Amino acid sequence: MLIYGFQSILSWVQLALGVYAAVMLVDAAVRREDAYRAASKQTKGMWLIFLALATALLFILPIMSFLPVIGVIAVIVYTVDVRPALREVTGGGRGPRRGGSSSDGPYGPYNGGR
Repeated sequence: MLIYGFQSILSWVQLALGVYAAVMLVDAAVRREDAYRAASKQTKGMWLIFLALATALLFILPIMSFLPVIGVIAVIVYTVDVRPALREVTGGGRGPRRGGSSSDGPYGPYNGGR
């Protein structure tokens, strides 16, 4: 009984990882080609191939085998290294200084109590 519960949990984890890999594949596909070169992060085609293979492996093979684990690593590298660099290059980051003045507070400009 316990083994079936563990397999069920693993199958849900694998499904979630597969969906996340598919979302990252779509994210990589909608980014501009020149942004990859500007961020010095290989090529768009290479990342599309890596993420497509990772997505396919996560949906086809069991998660406890070797190849899906490599696919998960590729998705993690894209998520934590390539995607933030692309967002920085294309101006899609969520920096604290997007418009407004340095004296702006959460409810508008701060005027020093005047």
